[in-house]
Amino acid sequence: MDLDAFVMAHQHEWSRLQELSGRRRLSGAESDELLDLYQRTATHLSMIRSSAPDVSVVQYLSTLLARTRQRTSGVRTTGWADLARFFTDSFPAALYRARRWWITVALLNVAVALVIGIWVARNPSVQTGFIPADRLNDLVNHDFEDYYSEFAAQDFAARVWTNNAWVTAQCIVLGVLGVPVVYVLWSNVVNLGVMGGIMAGHDRAGHFFGLILPHGLLELTAVFVAGGVGLKIFWSWVEPGPRTRMQSLAAEARAGVGIALGLVVVLFGTGVIEAFVTPSGLPTWARVGIGVLVEVAFLTYVFTLGRWAAQRGETGDIGELDRGDVLPSAA
Repeated sequence: MDLDAFVMAHQHEWSRLQELSGRRRLSGAESDELLDLYQRTATHLSMIRSSAPDVSVVQYLSTLLARTRQRTSGVRTTGWADLARFFTDSFPAALYRARRWWITVALLNVAVALVIGIWVARNPSVQTGFIPADRLNDLVNHDFEDYYSEFAAQDFAARVWTNNAWVTAQCIVLGVLGVPVVYVLWSNVVNLGVMGGIMAGHDRAGHFFGLILPHGLLELTAVFVAGGVGLKIFWSWVEPGPRTRMQSLAAEARAGVGIALGLVVVLFGTGVIEAFVTPSGLPTWARVGIGVLVEVAFLTYVFTLGRWAAQRGETGDIGELDRGDVLPSAA
């Protein structure tokens, strides 16, 4: 190919394409012309790459085609409607679809925490194995309660929020490996069971639950959701079904990231409750009642909005345009 002759023969088409792609408004005829020139220029670029790959010409045509492609496909923007749709459709649907995983995780973790708590409560020697004997009295009577008012409420809320968000993010991001999720959940349930057992062993179980339940119901639910989603991501490539392993993993991981983002908002609420309600002067029944109400509200959100969205075909995954094309798979 004589590259100079080729460029001279088609320069006017490229210039016209550049002109049309830079206009704000196009008539119907001009839009048709833009698409026609786009296809022709794409062919020209392919010919040059295969026959006379000049770097400057290839770069020029690639840039021109990229700008034109953006013009022909349109520019997508994210607004309040997209944010609202995430919380009314995508997020609850993803939670609902993963419900069997996180409910199972929740039941198992609660059962293990109870077993650990009973074991610790009934064995004083086990208690001192975790906490030195000379510190047990201070922990039970002062330190456990003082923890919730040690810092200014707004600082404590931020601290709790970021810590819990980090734990849930770990469960989801490390889900592809499986084992790290189990480790994170185990560490969490051991801490809960040991502390509950120590408090119960000193006849302070009521005080323990009075401080844990206001924020802990929803907070632990968020952790269990993250753990269940992480394990679901792990299982997606172990047993991908009709999809390829990469397709299955990609779909579940994308939905998992959406859940992680939604849980950030949920955990912000639990951080506020832990900082302002748990250490407050409200009677125990009122503080626990607030915890029960927000837990019921979350479960209602999942099993109403989430179920409705799932019935409409929402999966929690990103849209087809963002996913791109994939190879067909067996049904």
